[in-house]
Amino acid sequence: MEYLGLDVSTPWLYGATGHGFILNIAKDLCPSGPTAWNTSMIVESSRNLGVEIDRLMAWKHTPNFKEKQAKAWEFVQKAIDAEQPCYGWQIGAIAEFYIIYGYDDVGYYYKGYRVEEGGGPKPWDEVGTTGVTLLEINCVKKVKPADEITTVKQGMQNGLKHAQNPREWIQYPQYKSGLEGYDAWISALESGTAISFGLAYNAAVWSECRIMAVEFLKETQDRLDIRLNPIFEQAIGYYDAVSRNLVAVNKLFPFSTDLTMDPIEINDQSESAVEALEGAREAEAKGLQVLEKIVEML
Repeated sequence: MEYLGLDVSTPWLYGATGHGFILNIAKDLCPSGPTAWNTSMIVESSRNLGVEIDRLMAWKHTPNFKEKQAKAWEFVQKAIDAEQPCYGWQIGAIAEFYIIYGYDDVGYYYKGYRVEEGGGPKPWDEVGTTGVTLLEINCVKKVKPADEITTVKQGMQNGLKHAQNPREWIQYPQYKSGLEGYDAWISALESGTAISFGLAYNAAVWSECRIMAVEFLKETQDRLDIRLNPIFEQAIGYYDAVSRNLVAVNKLFPFSTDLTMDPIEINDQSESAVEALEGAREAEAKGLQVLEKIVEML
């Protein structure tokens, strides 16, 4: 946002896209939960912030995959030449997003997890062929932002819709969002099937999201009509409770790259995490109800 000259805080980014209010949990707490869903809502609502994201996607098994790889390669070169930011899926070694900051005759130069100083070139015709075999390239450009009411309303609508497990966004049966996501999380802990690495990673991601949700609600309260303050105070209270409980889970199971994919044991630690998740779920259920009321009032 700073590169594009947009005055957008991190909490405003999380809330305006709805990301601060969502949850996506695999039944075994696979670490793919935060990314294994159709993120079109983020792409679409980013326009409200003054950002248009052009996206090119294709799975390796699609018939025209090699054509899409070539198109993505051309796509990135034009965007970088126009000084537009770009990022892509698994450009580096990890199934995660990486910033693409340059190119040469061979491929992409990138930065991200474990390559903070930069890596590359990644051959352009290898992208989408390893790990999670998805080609996804995104390029970003500046557009006129929406007004604050529209921005806040759509962000909350995104969070509310995501919590209902919409088939077009939550596309895989082993994943659940919203309150059902909490149920899946609790069940995995109680049954001893929660993956150690995934449990810690999900706790880190979703606790950060709820921290940002609280800050977004506070910033929104400052920006909008003062007559809305009482209902925003309710929302802040509930999401603060969600945040504190998820942070508690995060502290019980801190994330580390040294963690394994083995299931965790059922013990006092996991039982404490279940208690915290039950508290988070209860507060989230009430928070979602308040978000519905705010959307109706905007």
